[in-house]
Amino acid sequence: MAWPWVLSMNWTDLAFLNWPADARALQATLPPGVQLDTFDGQAWLSVVPFRMEHVVPRGLGHVSRGVSFTELNLRTYVTVNGVPGVWFYSLDADHALTVRAARRLLFLPYRHAQMWHDWDGDVHRFASTCIHPGEPGATFAAAYRPAGEVFHAAPGTLDHWLTDRLCFYSADARGRLYRGRVEHGPWPLQPARCELPLNTLTAALGLPLTGAPHALYADRLPVRARIPERVR
Repeated sequence: MAWPWVLSMNWTDLAFLNWPADARALQATLPPGVQLDTFDGQAWLSVVPFRMEHVVPRGLGHVSRGVSFTELNLRTYVTVNGVPGVWFYSLDADHALTVRAARRLLFLPYRHAQMWHDWDGDVHRFASTCIHPGEPGATFAAAYRPAGEVFHAAPGTLDHWLTDRLCFYSADARGRLYRGRVEHGPWPLQPARCELPLNTLTAALGLPLTGAPHALYADRLPVRARIPERVR
């Protein structure tokens, strides 16, 4: 049964920063039932800094502007029962109530973090330090900006494969798997340039991110999200 959407939001000032990774090492980090997805045999790790703006429950958009906060995701690309999606290793946010609610209701590994985001013209500066109890103090700092015209990635290309993911997967404390779905239009992507003076997000995985990432930028995307459903 597909549940109706329950939240609306905007994802803004977003960078997709992707690094090729060892497929065998990545698969070993995933729980049973989650299969690593690859593009032409290559696995990828993704870091996504962005702003989550105007998160509003369904039916309340006319009376509430919702909540807004900064977020930083570490993820890879997977399939479950043949359906492609993403697997989150961490989702750092500077909104404590959202962190508590998402961990409890969505079974997602949200973590409380001290975060900073500012911009000068089209250059975005972003920094984060995880302060969640019991979690490693992962840090991240970046400056990124769009570096080309807006385009919509064509199906079958790497850019489309990296960004057009309408499902996420998560697991509860008993190892049961859930699929959450999101709804949105085509990504308004732009090539991006970035500087990364600090990034220890993958230290706990033992998978260092080296070299320049494959970088894309998106200014704003309206999104709707559904309640996760159990798949295993």
